Amino acid sequence: MPGTLALGAVDTPLGRMLVGVTETGVASVGFRDSPAARRRAAAATGLPLAADPGRTEPACAELASYFAGELTRFTVPVDWRLVSPLRRRVLATLHATVPYGRVLTYGELGERSGAEVPARAIGQIMGSNPIPIVVPCHRVVAGNGLGGYSGGSGIEIKRWLLTLEGALPATLDWDPRRGPAHALGGA
Repeated sequence: MPGTLALGAVDTPLGRMLVGVTETGVASVGFRDSPAARRRAAAATGLPLAADPGRTEPACAELASYFAGELTRFTVPVDWRLVSPLRRRVLATLHATVPYGRVLTYGELGERSGAEVPARAIGQIMGSNPIPIVVPCHRVVAGNGLGGYSGGSGIEIKRWLLTLEGALPATLDWDPRRGPAHALGGA
């Protein structure tokens, strides 16, 4: 399955995000676009880089539409090459069965996917998801609260994404055009 990795970027309220797309589909989404992040994305896939904006444009456009509150279901194909078979089963179940604005617990996702592992292991799978947002690991919560989140700057990103989707109520000053730093009193 050799090929190339095309990298693109999209500006979002969370910052400039990096998108890696192979000939098969989206293989990675990163919360930061930087030269180092680009090197890590290429190294993770082991593929040479290709300048191919036509390949990355659909994924970048869907991410931009999602952050604008216009897209509720990603249709770009996913390339699962960076995940083991168990991780793929869990993440593919999440991708296919948990719609925009809905949440489920780590344990419920484990049961739904048929993965016979404890909820903690499901949390670790979510934490190692190479395709966040498109594969919505932010929609998986603990039985007693939000749980953790390793994307971006952490739990406030998860809270912001769930508020964007309507799964959590917005505060009076919440503005979807501004990222969580604004909600926390930052820029």
